[in-house]
Amino acid sequence: MPEILDEIDEAVAFAENSPWPDRDELLTDVDHPDPQKTATPVLSVPSDEDASDPVSYRSALFTTMREGMKNHQNTIIFGQGVDDYKGIFGTTTDLHKEFGSDRVFDTPLAEEAMAGAALGAALNGLYPIQTHIRSDFMLLCTNQIINLIAKYRYMFGGRFETPMLIRTVVGRSWGQGAQHSQSLQSLFAHIPGLTVIMPSSPQSILETYPYLIRDYKGPVISFEHRLLYDLEFNVDWVAVQKEKMPLTSRKIREGRDVTIVATSIMVLEAERAAKLLAEEAGIDCEIIDLHCVSHPDREMILDSVKKTGRLLVADTSWLPYGVSAEICRLVCERFPQALKAPVVTMGMALAPCPTAKSLEDIYYPNLADLVDATAKLVTGKEDHAVPLPDEKSMADFYKRFKGPF
Repeated sequence: MPEILDEIDEAVAFAENSPWPDRDELLTDVDHPDPQKTATPVLSVPSDEDASDPVSYRSALFTTMREGMKNHQNTIIFGQGVDDYKGIFGTTTDLHKEFGSDRVFDTPLAEEAMAGAALGAALNGLYPIQTHIRSDFMLLCTNQIINLIAKYRYMFGGRFETPMLIRTVVGRSWGQGAQHSQSLQSLFAHIPGLTVIMPSSPQSILETYPYLIRDYKGPVISFEHRLLYDLEFNVDWVAVQKEKMPLTSRKIREGRDVTIVATSIMVLEAERAAKLLAEEAGIDCEIIDLHCVSHPDREMILDSVKKTGRLLVADTSWLPYGVSAEICRLVCERFPQALKAPVVTMGMALAPCPTAKSLEDIYYPNLADLVDATAKLVTGKEDHAVPLPDEKSMADFYKRFKGPF
C-alpha cells in the first residue's frame, strides 16, 4: 500500500511541475503511426496454376486470419460463434481445432465485457481479433470502444497502444429487420482515435488484414457486408505482395464523366453500373473505393472531381450526418467551382430497416437506382434513355446467398 501511495504522489508532483503543453501538441497521439515499410511478404502467394482462380470474400477472410494466427503467436480470436461449426460464415471454421481453445474461443453474450477483454489483451502485448456477428450488437460496447480503446493512446501521451481488429457484420435481407441490419460506420468514423474500414472485395481484405495483424498499432473496426461472403472475385496477387499503405482509399476505375465514391457492397454495384452505363450510353465512370471511411484519400477524391466535374456518393447507411455527407463537405469546401452539377448521394431510406420483403426491396439502393441516378447526373435529364436492369437480374446476382443468418 505505501508503494502505491508513493507512486500516486510522484505522478501528482510530475503533473504539477510539468509545463503546459504547446498549442501544436493538440493533435499529438490521436492517431496511431502507420508504418511505411514491410519487411517480409504478407501472405503466401498461390502457385501459378491457382493464382488465376477466383477467390471468395469468405475465403480471403479465413486465409488472412489463419496465416495471421500461424505467423504471430500473440494473435487471438474471440467472439460469439467463432468456434461454432459455421465459423462466422466460414471465416473462422475449425481454427479453434488448429490453434487451440486458448487462442480461438467463444464468448458469452456480453459485448462490453468482450471489448474490455480486448483492451486488456492489447495493453498486455496480444493482438485480439474480436468478432460481432452483427454491427448492431456493437452498440452494447460503445463505452469500451469510444471512451477507452479509442482514447487510451491520447490520454496517456502515446505511452500505450491498443492494437486490435474488431470485425463486425452488416446484415441484410432474409427479414433481418430493424435490429440486425444497421451499417454504423459513420458513428464510429466520427470518433478520433478509431480507424474504420469497409472491405469491398477479397483484394482489399488480402492487402489490409495481414498488415493490421503484423504492423498496425491502433484499433481498427472492419465492417464486412454479409452479401459479399459468397461472392467470388479475381485477385491481383502481385498487388497483394507489394509494400503499401492499405488504410486509405483506392481508385478502381478511371473515367472522365462522373466520379462515384462508394463504400462496401456499393463499390461492387458501382462497377456493375459503370459497365452498363458505358455499354448503353457511353458514360465513362471513375470509381473510388472509399475503403478507409475514417481516413479517406482526400486528394484522390478532389483530383477526380476536378477532372470529371460530377460527384455521386453511394453509401450503405443513412445519408444525414454520415460518410456521404462528409465526402460532400470535403468537395464543397475545397473545390465547389469544380462541380458542373449538384452532388448526388445514395443510401438507405431514412427509417429503421423493415422486415417485410416488399419494403426491404425499396429500402436499400440497388443497381437500377445507381444507374438511374448516374445517368440523370451526367445527362442532366430526368427522362434519359439508359435502360435499367430488371428486378430478376439484380436478385439473381446474389442468388448464392442462402440465409438466414
